Amino acid sequence: MYIAKCGTDGNFSEGEMVPFGPIALSPSSGVLNYGQGLFEGLKAYKKTDGSILLFRPEENAERMRTGAERMCMPAPSVEQFIDAVKQTVLANKRWIPPTGKGSLYIRPLLMGSGAVLGLAPAPEYTFIIFVSPVGNYFKEGLAPINLIVEDKFHRATPGGTGGVKTIGNYASVLMAQKIAKEKGYSDVLYLDAVHKKYLEEVSSCNVFVVKDNVISTPAIKGTILPGITRKSIIDVALSKGFQVEERLVSVDELLDADEVFCTGTAVVVSPVGSITYQGKRVEYGHQGVGVVSQQLYTSLTSLQMGQTEDWMGWTVQLN
Repeated sequence: MYIAKCGTDGNFSEGEMVPFGPIALSPSSGVLNYGQGLFEGLKAYKKTDGSILLFRPEENAERMRTGAERMCMPAPSVEQFIDAVKQTVLANKRWIPPTGKGSLYIRPLLMGSGAVLGLAPAPEYTFIIFVSPVGNYFKEGLAPINLIVEDKFHRATPGGTGGVKTIGNYASVLMAQKIAKEKGYSDVLYLDAVHKKYLEEVSSCNVFVVKDNVISTPAIKGTILPGITRKSIIDVALSKGFQVEERLVSVDELLDADEVFCTGTAVVVSPVGSITYQGKRVEYGHQGVGVVSQQLYTSLTSLQMGQTEDWMGWTVQLN
């Protein structure tokens, strides 16, 4: 794993590769007491010729910098972030699954590691990158998920931290997710905290609604995460002649949609087979995979895996 530290001057050390294992932290570190931490997620894929591809790592680097500013943390430069990702992937390349069998998940983590008992930014920060091989999210190709719309718990509020990838955003969704899974649902779709009628996102995915030739997704307004897969799917959809709208999307539109899907690093594109809202269940495409979801999934994954020409200039090749 890669590790670099930053003191009060705001500059990160060069960083080094060390064996993966436990790290020492003061019991009064900022991350443990006050949740001063951020993470990212991206993947490396192995091509059939043995070369390795990263997908838009500069976007993760920029997003970490944006999040760090919100959380009063220094962040590594875009260059250091990308270099650290490359070093970590190459040091772990024996763990990258063969082409088509999965990918190497990369987890950059930035945290306030310095000791701070009073509520204040930590005096020291640690930037770590570790990896894990992961299989394909869906074993039988694309599999539709069943979501329940949550109208009691909220993931984020205006002015909060819903738009950055801070660690606390994820612990707060565990309760609603646990209840949903106990009832047999795959995950939870959250509504806005103010009007309680506009879609926000799933626990760790962005959501898209398809009606005719128009694909709509909630606009980035500070309460939902600006997903990199989300951004990429929008560009792919536009290139294929779809009309894409980023705006307020109501739960009524969701229930009236032709097709619904989610996007995220882990799933890439996840078709939604059904939505349950206030006891009413709506199914899409007879629980099959929607035509639009399939088309966008195939286009993006083939580009990410290097199976088609990277006409967007999004992949970074390592040797």
